[in-house]
Amino acid sequence: MQKSKTHNMVIAALLCAIGIVIPMFFPKIVIEPASFTLASHVPIFIAMFISPTIAAAVSLGTTLGFLVSGLPPIVVLRAFSHLLFAYVGSCYYHKHTEKMSKFSSITIWALVVSLIHGIGEFIVVTLFYFGGNVNENFYKNGFFVSVFVLVFLGTIIHSMVDFYISCFVSKPLKLIKTN
Repeated sequence: MQKSKTHNMVIAALLCAIGIVIPMFFPKIVIEPASFTLASHVPIFIAMFISPTIAAAVSLGTTLGFLVSGLPPIVVLRAFSHLLFAYVGSCYYHKHTEKMSKFSSITIWALVVSLIHGIGEFIVVTLFYFGGNVNENFYKNGFFVSVFVLVFLGTIIHSMVDFYISCFVSKPLKLIKTN
């Protein structure tokens, strides 16, 4: 039992580290005022495939990493909102693993998870938007374009792209034996 707890803790720590490093080095797609870092959610999706506990730990770990890195509060709170989609999505995934072998089922699951992801980030950015704490470009483009289209819909698309990257990356990882 102890080996399993240690093993899970190491996996969560490695995924947290990867989740913190990816935004530093991976390419960004910038559509002012929003930006999307390719593969930034991959460690969270991989954690979701492992367990709800690891998904929650990676979400919290990456949030803490962003906080201590001195990133703006809006970025930290957007990262914190990942806890919701990661934990809920992982719980559903593990309750219905038999369905998750079909492409259609996993795609619908990923879309629902991405919607939850988009709603979480939308709420965070909306609070900052109406609090007067966002970049001036948000106000130039207006609420609908900046927050609904770029943040909400952009997050859903970004999340789906990262989900498929996660599927591609995690396939070979499933073949690794840990005995």
